[in-house]
Parts: sequence; C-alpha cells; structure tokens
Amino acid sequence: MESKVSRRLTQATAPEVCAHIYAPRLRDFAPGFRYLTDINAAHLLMLHGTGLIPVDTATTLAQALLRMEREGADAVPLDPQREDAYFNYEARLMEVAGADAGGRLHVARSRNDILSTQDRLRARDAVLALLETLAETRGVVLRHAAAHAETVMPGYTHLQAAQPITYGYYLAGVAQAMQRDMTRLLHALETLDACPLGAGALAGTAFPIDRAATAQWLGFSAYAPNSLDAVASRDFAWEILSAVTIATVTWGRVAQDLFVWATPEFGLIDFPDSVAGTSSIMPQKKNPVALEYLKGKGGHMLGLLTGSLAALKGTHFTHSGDGNRETMRGFWEAMTEAQRCVEVLRLVLEHATPQPDTMLNRARRDFSTATDLADMLVRDAGMSFREAHHVVGAVVREALDRHLPACEIDSTMVDRAALTHTGRALKLDPMVVAQCLDPTHSVAARTAAGGPAPTQVRAQVETQQATLTQHQTTLATQRKAVAARRADLQRALEELASAKH
Repeated sequence: MESKVSRRLTQATAPEVCAHIYAPRLRDFAPGFRYLTDINAAHLLMLHGTGLIPVDTATTLAQALLRMEREGADAVPLDPQREDAYFNYEARLMEVAGADAGGRLHVARSRNDILSTQDRLRARDAVLALLETLAETRGVVLRHAAAHAETVMPGYTHLQAAQPITYGYYLAGVAQAMQRDMTRLLHALETLDACPLGAGALAGTAFPIDRAATAQWLGFSAYAPNSLDAVASRDFAWEILSAVTIATVTWGRVAQDLFVWATPEFGLIDFPDSVAGTSSIMPQKKNPVALEYLKGKGGHMLGLLTGSLAALKGTHFTHSGDGNRETMRGFWEAMTEAQRCVEVLRLVLEHATPQPDTMLNRARRDFSTATDLADMLVRDAGMSFREAHHVVGAVVREALDRHLPACEIDSTMVDRAALTHTGRALKLDPMVVAQCLDPTHSVAARTAAGGPAPTQVRAQVETQQATLTQHQTTLATQRKAVAARRADLQRALEELASAKH
C-alpha cells in the first residue's frame, strides 16, 4: 500500500505514526472546519478573480464548498493515513467536486500558509469571545465596587491587618487589573491582524495571485508582508497566551483573598451554596470549590505557556511540526480554560456577599488605624514620622500585652508611650485620638488620588466605566467587521456557485 497523499512516499504510514501523531491532530478537525472552509472560499474567489482557474471549475468548486458547509464536519471521513485536516478535507472535496476540479483548488498555496491562516482566524474568534466575557465580568466588578464604596474593611499586607479600606476600593483595584488584561488582549488582536494566505510553503508563489483580496475576504486589514515569517511565526499566540496567563494568575490571587476572607476565622465574605461543594464524610462542610478552581488555573496556564515556548525553542525559523503544531496544542487548551475561568470569576464576584458589620468590627479592633495615629502625631505633635512610628509601636505593644483591641486605645496610653520614648507628654485631646482610631474616618480622610475614600472610589469607577465602554465599542466594531466580511464571503461564494456560463 502506498501513501494516500504522496507518490514520493511508497509505503503506507506506520500505524504508530497514525495513532500517535496524525489521529490526535484530527481531533481539531471539527473546531477548525469552518475556518478551513472560509480559507478555501477566499482562495477560490481570488483564483477566480485573477483568472487562475477556469470559470466552470470555479463554479463547480463553489458548489462543492457550499455543500460541504451544509453537511458539516461530520460528513468528512477522517483517515489518519491522510495525515491531517487539510488532506482529509481535500479528499472529500475531490469526491464532491470531482478529482480534477477538487485538485485545482490547491494551486498557489501550501498547507503551511493555510495552517497559519487557520490559526489566526480561530485565535481571533477565541480572543474576541474571551474579551466579551471579560468585559461583562468587569462590568459586574465595577457595579459592586460602586455599591460598596463605603463598606469599610481591613486592608491587608502579608495577610496582616494593614490599613482600613473599603470592599468597593478592593473591587475597583481588581477592575483596574482586568482593564490591563483587556488592553493586552486587544493589542494581541492587532498583532495577529495580517493574513498569511498566499505565503505558500515559505517562499510565496510565481502565480500572479492577489493576496490583498484574500486578506480582505477573511477580514484582515493586510497580508503578512514576508512569506517566510508568515509561516514560521506564531508569536501572536504567545502574546495571547502570555496575556491569558497573567490574567489567570491575577484572578487566582483575587480568589485567594476571597478564599481566606470566606473562612469562619475571618468571616468577611459569604457565598451562596450554589458556588460551593461539600464533603463526602463531614456533613458540616461548605467548600469553596469555585475559588479553588480559580486558584489552581494560574499554575495550569503557566505550564501551558512554558510548554509551548519550550517546544518552540530550538526549532528553525521556518515551518515545522514542532514549531507550528506542537507549540499550538497548549494554546487552544489555554483559550478554552481561560473562557471557563472568566465565567467562573464573574459568577464568584457577582455573588460574593460582604459582611459589613464583621468587616467594620474587624477594622476597629485589629490596629489597622495605627498609621493614622502616627500621622496625627506628625501633624499635631510636631514629631518626625520615625519618632511617631516608635511611639505608636509602643502603644500597640501595650494594647497587645493588655489584650485590648485598637478601639480601646486612649490618649493616656499615647502620652505614656510618648513620655517614655521622647521624654515629653503630649496631652492629646481624647476625641482626636479616638477619631484617628476610627476606620470609617480613616477611609474618608484618604482623599488623595488613588485612595480608598468613597469619593475617590466612585471617581475611579466612573473613569474605569468610561474605558470599559470604549473597549466594548471596540469589540463590537471588530465583531461587526468580522461578521460583515464573512457574510460578504458567503454571498460571493453563493453567487459564484449559481453563475451561468
């Protein structure tokens, strides 16, 4: 038995090669079918427009492509002996259109530029879908940030009480990070916006093709200017995968916060039972499964990114199976996982319920206002900040030794510490000390740009909402443009199929 795709190869492909290399590649046939059909349609219209194939052949091929599109991917028999998606598609096309007509569609192109174009088309749709879901999630976060601009809670560094903030301020920070996630992905869309079709195997073609036409039919703004680079490079995918990895690591960090805050020991956040699991043995358990999923995915994405780049390292700057196929396997998995992650993140942040009384009480008792007390000593008692830091540290130490919460620190304790460390009593107004230790006052006073004061949080939300609206408009415009070009492609193919000669 000879090779089914080449007379150069005089033996059938080994069963192990079919089972372990070609058959796994064919699992992507169905997801890539639509894109391969569009690529074939665009190439056919270009060949017809430039007169590179006979008119009657072009009509026959148009009719065959439309039939295959109607029948769908399941109607194409998949045979690993034919190596990959393209040869299996072509075999079916030659059955439908006839061997001569079906064999003419491959003029002036290669599997290399076809695969590169298919990867870009599929990646474009995946990124647009991810961006749309991410935009929806940002909208949820911003809405809750505005609603909780005055919900005071402790802010943490090193998982230790640091300074009072609000839950809305925290969410506004999360939304800011998500804005950068979207910006990185939008830039990646610009990077992939160049059509490789017509690059051939690596050196273009001697046929007088019109690459601008195929680029336009497929919704690209231009064609890739260097044919070697067009088939050698998938760096648009690494840019996307890097952006997705950064995003999922950030989402995992947010999940880590919520994971801790939802424990009974903290009690700052609660979740409905619909996003929780339970134990097979302990009936009291309410396990934060959605948060654990998000926490783990950053590591998963990092592995996919590292694996893809490791497969690329050491390959030649041209087309190869390891450089352009093995490296992309992790990319498609990552895009699927990222879409799932952002949907789970939206669910979690939509339903996370802050516990305002617990939050405020914790902030009152946990010394997170100590910095405000030190600031007051600088402002009202003329101390250097380092001196004030020492005095307040001594006050906190006394409170801890006496098992007093922060809200029970008084001016006497401050005077005592000041006298010990500076040699002078301050005789502070008890009301001023109490005000410094009030977390609600602390938050309200932090009106400097970027601070947690409710007025600042609402301003941040308003600014971010405007940027989100811009991003959503950009996405809608791109979606509309892609859909319009595909509609034009379909209409032109149908017109060619119905042409009379």
